[in-house]
Order: sequence, then C-alpha cells, then structure tokens
Amino acid sequence: MFKWNEGSQSAQAAILERPAVTASESIEKQTQAIINDVIANGDNALLEFAKKFDKREQPRLRVPSEEIAQSEDLLEPSLKQAIDLAYSNIKAFHQQQQPVSKKIETAPGVVCELKFEAIDAIGLYVPGGSAPLPSSVLMQGVCAQLSGATTVVLATPVNGNERIHPAILYAAKLCGITTIIESGGAGVIAAMAYGTESVPKVNKVFGPGNSYVTMAKQLLSQSVPGFAIDMPAGPSEVMVIADERANPAFIAADLLSQAEHGRDSQVLLVCNSEEIIALTQQQIELQLEALSRADIARAALENSALILVDDMGQAFDVSAKYGPEHLILQIDQADQYVGLVKNAGSVFVGDYTPESAGDYASGTNHVLPTYGYSKVYSSLNLMDFYRTYTVQSITPSGLVNLSKAILPLADAEGLDAHANAVKVRLENL
Repeated sequence: MFKWNEGSQSAQAAILERPAVTASESIEKQTQAIINDVIANGDNALLEFAKKFDKREQPRLRVPSEEIAQSEDLLEPSLKQAIDLAYSNIKAFHQQQQPVSKKIETAPGVVCELKFEAIDAIGLYVPGGSAPLPSSVLMQGVCAQLSGATTVVLATPVNGNERIHPAILYAAKLCGITTIIESGGAGVIAAMAYGTESVPKVNKVFGPGNSYVTMAKQLLSQSVPGFAIDMPAGPSEVMVIADERANPAFIAADLLSQAEHGRDSQVLLVCNSEEIIALTQQQIELQLEALSRADIARAALENSALILVDDMGQAFDVSAKYGPEHLILQIDQADQYVGLVKNAGSVFVGDYTPESAGDYASGTNHVLPTYGYSKVYSSLNLMDFYRTYTVQSITPSGLVNLSKAILPLADAEGLDAHANAVKVRLENL
C-alpha cells in the first residue's frame, strides 16, 4: 500500500508510471526492423513472421470467403446470441453519433459549410495472443460499417496450427467485413500502411495491441504520407476509486479483470480506507486461485499499486494525474462525482457497473487511450472514421464587404498576392 500524503513528488510520480514506457527505446529498434522487412518483402515477410512469432507451420494470409460465410454454423448458440446482442447494443450507441453537416451564413453573401466524408480505406487490428477477441472486432467493425468506408481490412494473428476462431469471423461478418488477414504484430500494421500483394493499403489503422503494435503505429504515422492511426493504444489499465463502504470483492474482481489481459497491464486502486485496501488484497489472493490466467494476472499486479488517500477529492486528483484508460467509481452516490472526472477513457459509475460491461456489450467502445493519452485522446467513436472539410461560397456583394477584413489583414502580414486575389475581383465588379 502506498500512502499518497507520505510520498514525495518523485515517489508519487513513480507509483503512477507505466512500466511499458521504459522499454520503448529497445522496442523501437526491433519494430523498425520489422517494418523494413515488410517494405522489402511484402507477403513473404508476413508469412515468415507467422512462422517465427506465431509458430505456424503452414501460414496463410487471406481467409477464404466461404469460411466467413460458414462461421456462424460453428458457434455455440449461446455465443452466437451473445455476439448478436453485443452487436445490437454497440450499433445502437454509435448510430447516434452519425455526423450532420452544418451550413451558416457568417455575413451577408458569405456562406460557410462543414461537411463530413468517410475515410475511404480502413484497417482494423484485433489482438490475438492466447484468446480470440470478437468484442474488439465489433467495437471497430461497427464504426467502419456505419461510416460506409469502401475498403475495410481486418487483421488478427492466429497461433500455431489452430484455425481462426469462428467467433472472430462471425463478428466480422455481422459488420460486413470480407477482407480478413491472418497476421499480427508490427508486421501487419506495416503491411496495411504500405500495402502488400495480399493486404490492401489503407488510410488509417485502428485497434489496440502490445508494445510492438503501438510502436509500429506511431512510427508509420510519422513516416508514411497520408497514413494515420486512431491513438497510441497499448496495454490495458484500470483505476478503481473506492470509499470506505465499497465491496472489496467487487474491487478485486475489477482489478483482476484487467490484470488478466497481459503481463504488461496495470491496475490501481485509490481508496480512503486502509481497511478496504487490506480486504481487497485478501480478495485478490482468493480470486486469483480460481482464474485460468492467474500467472498473467500476478505478473501484471507487479506493475500495480494500492494507493491510500485522505478523501475523494484527493482520489480524483490522483486519477487526473494518471489519466486511466478505464476509471471505475465504487463510491457512495457515485453519479454525483462524475463531474469531478478528468482524463479518463471510459468511466464506470456505481457498484454494479463493472468494466467488463463496457468491454463487451453495454454499447460504449472499448478501444480507449492508454499511457495517459486520455489527457489528449478520446475513446474510439464514429467520428474517428470520418474526416471533415469546409466549403465556402461568396457572392460579389459578400466579397465587397468581406474585403474590409481581408485587405487590411493581408497588408499587415505582408502577403501582397493574397490581397491582389481580392483586388482583381473588386476591380472587375
């Protein structure tokens, strides 16, 4: 347990530090080598990566369309129904985010418009690892589907001699995705940025991943003209703010639900009660015994912290400094504290709102900013799949009036040609 008030500023900063950030320099060099290999060797590089990293003896890249079509026949009815329900809720929530063009006459004879256009080619990355993630397909795929993007590429790794999980294929099918690539890591991000024989080139890549995926997204967005990323999303993290009446079993369950994502995940509890912190530690040990991914969760807990604060005001200050991906409020009358939240990717309010709901089926998006990027990035939403552009139309009389602003400003900035573009038109009236 870390007592916030007894720690120095450097100690407070250290307790909130993300462990994966310290490894970024070594990861950058390895990631750049992978990118260079894809540039030079295209599909062959991806196939070699699949053999090396995913232990696939006979890797392939494109999933045949008949496998996508038949995917629902291979699913247990309960899983199919779960995917259907999640898809419905996610689509309903994001449907309400459809952009509406704006048109305004800023001055007589001067009409300005704000218009929206879907990004043409989209790449969706779904981590593989030790478990399939159909929920990540839905979170990204629904947005791509609603935007109307003409090219949508889904990439996900497959381990060993296994086949791609039918839940992945069925979720993709619901979202209208027909191009699915069995490849993962930094290599397939590079393939989508540059294009290969089998992987279409895209304009923007979405989706979370490990440190190598995150690094690849950052490097490629800085080096490939016209290529963008959603956000530098990396290892998962959660912060729980709890008070003296919170349920330690609930807190432990929420912490472990993120700790099991990966060894580089991070979970934090911020609480005003030593007793609740102690009881939560006990619950963590009890619940770990029942988890199939207990080893992974234990490793993540090494990166984590239990922080004692004086009161809820201080708790929210700590949260704002950290900028968590997920923020859970297990406090009395939690809805009254939402206004104090700053710098969080997604907020879960009240004892009966587990983070798992947002991960799967409540309707909100689970692709969220990590590493403290919630201070400047938003949770994934439909607008991320659009770009905006402006249109202006000016009548002759409108230009006469507007020239009273344009000409003095152009003169003040010493831009004679700007002024002349107006003057030649005024002289023609």
